[in-house]
Amino acid sequence: MTAKAQIYSKANCAFCVAAKNLLKSRGFDYEEFLIDRDPGKLEEMLARSQRRTVPQVFVNGEYIGGFEDLAEADRSGKLAVMAKIEAKD
Repeated sequence: MTAKAQIYSKANCAFCVAAKNLLKSRGFDYEEFLIDRDPGKLEEMLARSQRRTVPQVFVNGEYIGGFEDLAEADRSGKLAVMAKIEAKD
């Protein structure tokens, strides 16, 4: 099992694309939820993150935050550590 990410995003969102590219470049598999196409996923995102903006990123079930939070986790090395931890099912 590898580290997994979930990302709540919208179809035309530059920060969402940047977040997905960062995750991909670090070897993460991710599941994407388009909140503009599935209102249920918007409600799920709000419940999980308490934020209305996209993207909202979770890694191995742990809430990371938006793109800036993800980029900071990458710069600090936290994302690299999380990439080595197997996803909990």
